[in-house]
Order: sequence, then structure tokens, then C-alpha cells
Amino acid sequence: MPGVRLVQRVSSTRTFARVAPHLIPALDRAVHRLTRGKVLLSAQMLPGVVLTARGAKSGLERRTPLACMPESGADRAGAARAGAAPGAAGDAESGWILVGSNFGRTDHPAWTANLLASPDAVINWKGEDIPVTARLLTGEEREAVWRTVLTFWPPYATYQARVDREIRLFRIVRRAEGTAG
Repeated sequence: MPGVRLVQRVSSTRTFARVAPHLIPALDRAVHRLTRGKVLLSAQMLPGVVLTARGAKSGLERRTPLACMPESGADRAGAARAGAAPGAAGDAESGWILVGSNFGRTDHPAWTANLLASPDAVINWKGEDIPVTARLLTGEEREAVWRTVLTFWPPYATYQARVDREIRLFRIVRRAEGTAG
């Protein structure tokens, strides 16, 4: 789609990396609040969640709109091998991948430190609050998911090339009922 390619090109620029972190989350939070969780502006191009996680230093709840890559059981089992788009398997979402790209800026985004310190969180997905647990992906598992993420949204490769740090990937899954959070 021409519109998607244009957005991918624009989102790969250094200007976007300087401006977007200040503009996009603020707009997303405002629209999300006004629509009672039904609309996330950035999700018009990429699927998105609003992550509520406990601050690693403050202990306060922090709400962060994030792009995500939905996964289903079938996605995990073989969509990457088959070359299918994430979420294309038709199963209900069983998890999501969050990418700590920080728009290609040098530091890890704060929300990644929050999840490392306290992996139990809540996401708002399509207007529904869902308790989740996050796990940092490492090693071969991270590499396999990274390849899928790059197929899902190619500008992440530009972001990674721009920074010395390894971009953090988290898999978040629904937390079992009755699990503390």
C-alpha cells in the first residue's frame, strides 16, 4: 500500500525520531481518553495498546501508548516460518510483542525498565483492559521474533542501525485469573 510505505519512510527519518516521541504519545493518550479506550490514533497504521505499568523508580502507574505486534497461538507456532503476517492466522490474540525502539533514539524507553522491574501490567487492547505479564526476549527466541518484527514493520531495522543498544523485545501474555498484579 502506498500510504503505508510513505509512513514507513517518514518514520525512519531522524526528524521523526526527534518529534514523534513528544507528539504521538500525547495525542494518543488524549484521543484514547476522549473515546474511552476505543480509538488510538497511531493504531490506524500499526496495531496499538496502552500499557499501564508500575514505574521502576517511582512505583506509580505509568500509561504509555505503544505500537504492538499481536500474536496468536498459530503465529507463534509457525507464522514466521511460513512468511504469514502476524495476526493473520485468525486465532484470538494470545499475546503481543512490544518493541522498545524509542523511535530510534539512543536510550531504552522508560517503559522497558518498568517492565523489567515489574513484569505484571495491564494493556488496553481495543477498549478492553487486559492483565498481562511481560517477558524480555533473549537469544535465539529474540532473533526469531526480531525477524518477524522486521517483516511486520521494516523501519525497526533503521532504528536498530541508528543505535548502539540492542532494541528490547517483550512478549506480553494474558495473566491467569486470580494472579496478583
